[in-house]
Amino acid sequence: MATITAKINGKKKSAPVRGMMDNVMEQFNSAADHIELHPNIKKILSITNNELIVHFPVKMDNGEVEIFTGYRVQHNNALGPYKGGLRYHPTVDIDAARALAMWMTWKTSLAGLPYGGAKGGIKIDPSLYSQGELERITRRFTFALADNIGPEHDIPAPDVNTNSQTMAWMADTYMSTRPPAERTANQHVVTGKPDGSGGLEGRDRATGYGVFLTIKFWAERNKQSLVGKRFIVQGFGNVGYWASYFLEKEGAKLVAVQDAFGSIRNASGIKVEDLFNYTKANNGSVKGFPESFDLDHEKFFTTECDICIPAALGNQITKENASKIKAEVIAEGANGPTNVEGEKILLDRGITIIPDILCNSGGVIGSYFEWLQNRNGELWQLDEVMVKLEKKMKESFDKVYAYSESEAMDFRTAAYCIAIKRIEKAYIQRGIFP
Repeated sequence: MATITAKINGKKKSAPVRGMMDNVMEQFNSAADHIELHPNIKKILSITNNELIVHFPVKMDNGEVEIFTGYRVQHNNALGPYKGGLRYHPTVDIDAARALAMWMTWKTSLAGLPYGGAKGGIKIDPSLYSQGELERITRRFTFALADNIGPEHDIPAPDVNTNSQTMAWMADTYMSTRPPAERTANQHVVTGKPDGSGGLEGRDRATGYGVFLTIKFWAERNKQSLVGKRFIVQGFGNVGYWASYFLEKEGAKLVAVQDAFGSIRNASGIKVEDLFNYTKANNGSVKGFPESFDLDHEKFFTTECDICIPAALGNQITKENASKIKAEVIAEGANGPTNVEGEKILLDRGITIIPDILCNSGGVIGSYFEWLQNRNGELWQLDEVMVKLEKKMKESFDKVYAYSESEAMDFRTAAYCIAIKRIEKAYIQRGIFP
């Protein structure tokens, strides 16, 4: 167990939390035991392949030099190149990177992609730096990682507090370090790039659209309509916004939102596009949105709703608040938002959890499409991207749903079992070198 200090609504609160590695290992071991995973393969999957910590200097706007610490953890590449995001956040450390890298391995395997899992980032609060400083930090970090990433080796993507601009800087820096004749052949070293720089149309909404789709598939399986369904969203960044956008289009109603700055509610509904435009003019914050009321931070998860979407950081739903959640279904837009103790309480209460490795896999599926587009020198249109994404998400959802029913287990364990079996098959067929 670790202790974190979180700044919530301007106040510092310290609380013991279960480490993400504890969660991911308990989830892994539970599924591995269920499928009777070969002990040797279990040993391999229980550890990471490579862990990189880099310290690098960057000159600030005032002329001073600041030293930053970056991380990249490569968990497993049995199915293909390492794949996973880079986040810029004060909570980034080697333990978090390990857990997130392992989750990426299960996520890419479950989605049927030719990828392994990796994750990383920089321990930094990006709000404290100018755009020019963030560019220099990103470029210097990319240079420090250069021999450990590559379009056929390890392909980073956006994550918390990183975006298409971050990826454009990374791609340009990496390509600039290659011989001139090889530069364009390395464009797919990262995914999540802007449309004009080798990016995929629709990649911006892929994760949020995937969250929406899994909710829609769940509703269809339970013969329910999303019209009039009330939903709450924690985190109104890229994932939270797009999930909300598509749910509202389907007739659902956003009734509460929480971000790093505060929480708001309106039982009559919050217009998604109005809130999005407000945040753009309010330093990214939902706080003070005129068509809403302030909501006490601790009461956010107690809001009356049908659907709860945690789309911020990990360890948000715990034994402290799981008993107070009113939702019928929780769709995990973030990675690891529900810890093991919290999940047990939710399952005992009959609440369905659509696990992160299924729910938010639209992002990595979109990244795979972008990687293919760059690799093959193609340009895909938005409408065909969305159709392909829905098809892939439906395949994954149906597999998890069927396995869950046949084995009488929750969705997360079912998803893990499917993912781990695919990797086990690869090891059995190929053997262990030498």
